[in-house]
Amino acid sequence: MVSQARAWGTRGPTEKLEPMTIERRDLRPNDVAIDIAFCGICHSDLHFAHDDWGMSKYPMVPGHEIVGIVTRVGSAVTGFAPGDRVGVGCLVDSCQACDFCHSGHEQFCVETPTFTYSAPDRQTGEITQGGYSEAIVVRKEFVCRIPDELDLAHAAPLLCAGITTYSPLKRWGVKKGDNVAVAGLGGLGHMAVKLAKSMGAEVTVLTTSPDKAEAAVENGAGEVIISNDAEAMQAAAGRFDLVVDTIPITHEIQPFIALLRPNGTLVVLGAIAPLPGIDGFTLIFGNRAVAGSLIGGLPETQEMLDFCAAHGVVPEIELIGVEALNRAWAMLEKGDVPHRFVIDMQSLN
Repeated sequence: MVSQARAWGTRGPTEKLEPMTIERRDLRPNDVAIDIAFCGICHSDLHFAHDDWGMSKYPMVPGHEIVGIVTRVGSAVTGFAPGDRVGVGCLVDSCQACDFCHSGHEQFCVETPTFTYSAPDRQTGEITQGGYSEAIVVRKEFVCRIPDELDLAHAAPLLCAGITTYSPLKRWGVKKGDNVAVAGLGGLGHMAVKLAKSMGAEVTVLTTSPDKAEAAVENGAGEVIISNDAEAMQAAAGRFDLVVDTIPITHEIQPFIALLRPNGTLVVLGAIAPLPGIDGFTLIFGNRAVAGSLIGGLPETQEMLDFCAAHGVVPEIELIGVEALNRAWAMLEKGDVPHRFVIDMQSLN
């Protein structure tokens, strides 16, 4: 039986968020039904809503940092039961048959993974709707368990911001004694600082905003460099093993490449856009590399949640009601938010 759910979404690329009612499918045998308690707001939500990437479907209910409580499970589901604390991130399905899916890298599914919102359901073709809603139904393989040590509201951004920053830090083997720089101190950047610090690295924040220096230090940075200060950047040249670039818009990356030690890597997380300004000399005469990183797969997402629970790593959040959604989006568009907005879904009542 299809059920209706209250939600907030947008009806077009220039429209504001507004209340709407959506339909959630009845349980398939391998489905989990979840009452959503909290949903984080990701900068990607804005990109999708504005159709910046040319693949948006409307009406759209964004949200892929979802946490809540299981209410029902399908007949074939094991491992989850009503009352469990769970989370759902950027994906809700994949082919489950290709090499990437079998190896726990569903984000690279050769048949294209199904995104949590604005994507066609693999079975029906209906458009998926996300977590700015009171409830959701998700295939069990794409549901993570939230450790008891994590507060649910603080856990929500981990389902995107957490895994997006944890995955490259893990891939490039960040460890005690490494020098890591994080470019940008928004929702992604502050999580990268916290996670790198918890892995033992010395962390420096690169920002154009001097007023973010205090927040950077509070999140674990040992130093802050103002990245449009040419003298300060020159003084830091050749210093870092890894630069994690979380800036979500087009920008020059050559200044960050110059900060790398020989064999160092600049990994781009934030900007799904052209990145001009690479000097081949700097790359070649230092064995430096520029790389990209998407989210992690489901096994790594669960690993990240368990790591955060064990090390007490949680994002800085501002809890808001649905009535504040458009204000929060406006602030994100200005780029002046050094934390993650999280929607309290009780505010729908």
